[in-house]
Parts: sequence; structure tokens; C-alpha cells
Amino acid sequence: MARDDDQASLFGEEPAASAPFGEPANPAPAATAHQPLAARMRPRSLAEVVGQDHITRKGSLLPQLIATNRFGSLLFYGPPGCGKTSIAEAIARETGSRFVRVNAVMSNVAELREILALARRRPEARTILFIDELHRFNKSQQDLLLPDVEEGSVRLIGATTHNPGFYVNPPLLSRSHLFRLEPHTPATVAGVLRKALADTERGLGARGHTADDKVLTDLAVLCDGDLRRALNSLEVIALSLPEKAPITEQELEVFARERRIRYDADEDEHYDTISAFIKSCRGSDPDAAMYWLAKMLAGGEDPRFIARRLVILASEDVGLADALALPLAVAAHHACDFIGLPEAELTLAHATLYIAAAPKSNSATLALGEAHRALKEQPVQPVPVHLRDKGGAASKRAGHGKGYLYSHDFPENISGQNYLEKPLALYTPKSVGMEAKIADRLARWKEMRRQMRG
Repeated sequence: MARDDDQASLFGEEPAASAPFGEPANPAPAATAHQPLAARMRPRSLAEVVGQDHITRKGSLLPQLIATNRFGSLLFYGPPGCGKTSIAEAIARETGSRFVRVNAVMSNVAELREILALARRRPEARTILFIDELHRFNKSQQDLLLPDVEEGSVRLIGATTHNPGFYVNPPLLSRSHLFRLEPHTPATVAGVLRKALADTERGLGARGHTADDKVLTDLAVLCDGDLRRALNSLEVIALSLPEKAPITEQELEVFARERRIRYDADEDEHYDTISAFIKSCRGSDPDAAMYWLAKMLAGGEDPRFIARRLVILASEDVGLADALALPLAVAAHHACDFIGLPEAELTLAHATLYIAAAPKSNSATLALGEAHRALKEQPVQPVPVHLRDKGGAASKRAGHGKGYLYSHDFPENISGQNYLEKPLALYTPKSVGMEAKIADRLARWKEMRRQMRG
């Protein structure tokens, strides 16, 4: 069934703006008091968008595409509250396009087919299909968009907080211009909060609240660069006070008690944070490592996942420089299973600090890589006859084991024999931590073998 504009609310669509290009687009719907502050304060044009100067400044690609109204599909990739939806709505207004908004979590194939069919029947409307959380669409839903995107029946604007390279089908990705949006700085967010306090038309100006710059900046920091969250938080604080009351650090402190860490244990924030944790441990910065550990725990990360990464770090990055790191990390992993949270946090902190503060050596990692490379690039060496198993009559007749020198019969267990037909140098010890003693020992043994063979 065809869908008229008066049915738009069923599909999350703004009233159609079908003015032809070159004529003014329909004005944005007037802000109403029941809307959240973030919705009322949305930019009305691309020029009002803040914090994304790298893509919105004059002369950049995006403004040029909008000015000519000849853009195809656009993908906006960035953290929550950075302006993806606002930019999409501003584009629709400035180009006089019909704007259809779909949330990928709530949408389905039947709805998508109807939207695309209506767009094909109304090519003059230049439909912009805005899909929020595009990464939530599965492959078949994304594939459904391709024919209409290619034909130009709709112009897709997708918004995602996730790396499109992992979540958007390659055919759709290749047909779109990708724009990365950055998190807002505290100064940018605080500036918008200041405007919202003063704006009597769309903001909180009629209530007469005031706030120091430090309070607004602290609120911006508290909201992690999420402008939408910051505006709505400001409104919650303001509405909890009498009109004209100042917003002080005391009110902010009360609000901050309910702070929630933005952390999705299954998505990009998960991978970015564990990456920061690993690199902080590897870089011997226990303070940074503890910060990222605390963030993961506050965000609900599985402690066993963190413990597994510590076990890997113990061999990959600490290695022989401190051989105690591995059993300590394994013990921490075991403790997470039988202690559980919250006490297991102490065990993870213990292991994290030990590994971050330990001397580092990746010699085991490098040696294993060299061994794999030798196997791949050179002929596989046969086991020398004197090292072969001599069990069984056939092996004895073949001379297996003949000439083997029992290492314990020699000083320091060094017999002087070779254990490869063509000796290779794969392991290079580092002169750090406990491995420095290993380096000295191997150097001495090398000299002993040289003298024995001489």
C-alpha cells in the first residue's frame, strides 16, 4: 500500500520536503516543549553544526556535494552524540529533499520494501533515506538497498557508531562516501550548553538558569563528548531546580552519582579499550593500564576475558625477562573463575600491575616467528640420525640413536653435538630482567661448544 505523507509518523519520517532544487526547502518543524532539549537544539543548517570542521568547513567535500545537490550515498561514522543525525537532517533541509528516517533496530524488510517502492514512484521528491544504526542491518537488508541506491531512487545516508569496514557490506560501502566524525571536545560541548541556557526559543532561556564555565565544562567531560547526552543531562538538572536558580557544582555532583560508563562489551568500544589496556601494559605504564582496567570493569566486561589477555601478555611481551609473569597471570585467570566479582577485581589489578611493571622481552614471539619463517622458506630438515628414536628392532637396524651423546655426562650438560643438520639462529635473548642471565649463559655455552668441536 502506498504511504502518504500523513502516514509518515508510522515510519519515523519527517513531513516531506518536496520543493524542487533551487527553491527553499520546507522549514524544520517548530520545536515543541515536550521534545528533549537535544532535539529542540538540533542544527537547522550545515553551518550550525559544531565540532566537525574537518568535514563541514567551506571548501570541504561535503559542503560542495550539498551545494550542487548531486551527492549519492553518504555514510557517517562516529561515536554517539557527535552529530550524525543532525548533519543528515540539515542536508535534507538544504537540498529540499524528502527525508525518511529509519532505525535499523526497529525496521524490517517489509517496511524497507515499501519505503523504496514509494521513493521509486516519486523520483521528483529526491528521497533521502536516513538509516540510523546502519550496522544493525543484516546482509540481506543491506543488499536490498543496493538496486535503488545504484539507480538513484533513494539517496542513502547511513549513520553508525561502528567501523563500516566490519559492518557494512563491501558493495554498499564502495558506493558511498564515508565521513568519519570525531568526538566533541569538552570546550565544544560546553559552548553548546551555554547557548542552550541562553536560547529562549528552543532552549532553557525562559527558565533563567545560570552556570559557571567550569560547571558546564565538567558536565561536558562527564558526558564523554556526547553532545546529545550533555544537552539532555543539562535539561534534567535544570528541571530539578526552581526557575532562575543557578546550576552549581553541587547540583552537578548529585547528578554525577548516576554516571554510567559508555562501554559496549560486544562492539567497538570493547576492542578499542582492550587495545589501550594491552598497549599500556606493553609500554610499561601501570597508571594507564589500571585506568583502562577500571573502565572495562565499570562497563561490565567479563573479567575472564581480561585475564586471558593478561596470560597472552605474559608470554608475548614479558616472556623470559620475567618468567614469573606467566604463572601469575594463569593464577589470576583461575582466581577469576572461583572467586568472581567484585573480589576478582583485586586479582586482576595485582596481575595488571605486575605485568605493566615487569621488564619486557618479546624474544619468544620473535623466535617463534623465525622458526615458522624457516619452515616456510627453507626445505624441512630431517631429524638427525643420532637424535632419532631407537626403540624397536627396525630402528636399531637402521642405526637410529647411534652416536648420541647423553648431555648429563658433560659439564653444564653441554656435549657439543648439533641438534639440527643445518644449525639455525632463531632465538636472540634480550639483555633485560631475568633474560640477561639467560643471554650470558647461552653465550658461555656457545663458546664451550666451539671449543669442543675445535
